Amino acid sequence: MKFSKIQTETLYNTDYIRWVETTLKQLRSRDYDNVDWDNLLDEIADLSRYERQDLAINLVFVLRHLLKWQFHDENHTGTVASSITEHRWRVLRLLKDSPSLKPYIENVVDECYPIARRQAHQETGLPLETFPAVCPYNTKEILDYDFLPEVDRGE
Repeated sequence: MKFSKIQTETLYNTDYIRWVETTLKQLRSRDYDNVDWDNLLDEIADLSRYERQDLAINLVFVLRHLLKWQFHDENHTGTVASSITEHRWRVLRLLKDSPSLKPYIENVVDECYPIARRQAHQETGLPLETFPAVCPYNTKEILDYDFLPEVDRGE
């Protein structure tokens, strides 16, 4: 079925998957006059936002678990270490697939750390002040599969 530009624009709001399939078909057949360009351009712009968001979500996870590892002995399990490894792998994979995210990671660590700190506080029940106000890990440590911080016993 061939869709006009107006039908394709309507499809975007009523059946997203069908819109994607239709848009792909239009592009492949070079039916450029009927492509819903406004929504297509918005979707392309959103792709980088999703990549950045995914990077931030995984960094928050790694940071939170590094803090819990360092400041809460109960988190020294293979499961926690394995989860840190998995989310490091996700970050490294994003950086491999999109090398232009590498400069962004420095800024996003500063953005992600406060939420990771707050979550570590909420999950452990430890006072917020237990966790440093500024991220104690550099980017290399955060992404290093072999790095786990020394335990801080608060002594």
